[in-house]
Amino acid sequence: MMNSFGKIYRLTTFGESHGAAVGGVIDGMPAGVEIDLDEVQRQLDRRRPGQSAIVTARDEKDRVKILSGLFEGKSTGTPVGFIVENADQHSGDYDNMRHLFRPSHADYTYTAKYGLRDHRGGGRSSARETISRVVGGAFAMQALAGAGVSVYAYTSRVGDIALDDDYTLYDPSLIETNAVRCPDPEKAVAMERLISEVKKDGDTIGGIVTCVIKGVPVGLGSPAFGKLHSRLGEAMLSINAAKGFEYGMGFAGACRRGSEMIDVFTNDGGRIHTLTNHSGGIQGGISNGEDIYFKVAFKPVATLLKEVATVDDAGNAATLKARGRHDPCVLPRAVPVVEAMAAMVVLDAWLMNKTVHM
Repeated sequence: MMNSFGKIYRLTTFGESHGAAVGGVIDGMPAGVEIDLDEVQRQLDRRRPGQSAIVTARDEKDRVKILSGLFEGKSTGTPVGFIVENADQHSGDYDNMRHLFRPSHADYTYTAKYGLRDHRGGGRSSARETISRVVGGAFAMQALAGAGVSVYAYTSRVGDIALDDDYTLYDPSLIETNAVRCPDPEKAVAMERLISEVKKDGDTIGGIVTCVIKGVPVGLGSPAFGKLHSRLGEAMLSINAAKGFEYGMGFAGACRRGSEMIDVFTNDGGRIHTLTNHSGGIQGGISNGEDIYFKVAFKPVATLLKEVATVDDAGNAATLKARGRHDPCVLPRAVPVVEAMAAMVVLDAWLMNKTVHM
């Protein structure tokens, strides 16, 4: 199994949804970076279950324990090991799924590949694995902050309730003022109402997360197989329930005329930059110094709290009625995961770029 992500800044994750713990090892963390562990925990708190009425009620505190790689508040340059213990597993909720394949889940493909599966909460294929990504991203963000790079994401669409595509219209300080993590207060209320209605129906709903990276220097990424946007796309599409990725002008801009979409250069007091940013901060696979922005589409959660038709592991027709605690919409808890993956990609690209020149 591929359990590691990154080239120089590299995260390896381990653990299952209903195992003793999840955790990871960060390799390539630059030495001498001051690490605020309260900030690492704050990022985990944004991802954890049970934080509002519109997410799963699983009561996990998700307290991170750092095992190595820090001394007197700074990174040592050696591997950072960490674990987060699982405490509120209700494994019995999944007993009726032991021999059933949940529609649109990894159950069938996982079993076909490995010959067995941990049916409790999805095992390794559970979104609980993203805890390790958030920790890895929290360390990366603190390294990037010293270089003036910042990352933020927000819920920009739930169902048919959508924000304008122009991220500059919204104040990022409003993202954490509501449970759905939307910077438009009125749209946030409507989104929360929709998620609550869907939850009452035993159904789920999907949407879109928008992410913005500011302060990225010119030159990160490679022109062929290491394009910065391809690495961001790989990172985002590795997140559970992610179904689509687009950056800059995206699909809408692809259908416009070139005269409408080119980004004209200008010289502003000796600094070359573009008058528009349809390229999304990346040209030729390499960062151009403008804001990098992209969107990630997340599907409706596949676990419905209503009866659905399926088959068992012998191929017999069956009916599944899921039990337990599940997210009616992944968007609010996906926001910090998107940020974390983006931060790790940028830091890794930054470190790789240091190998270009002697």
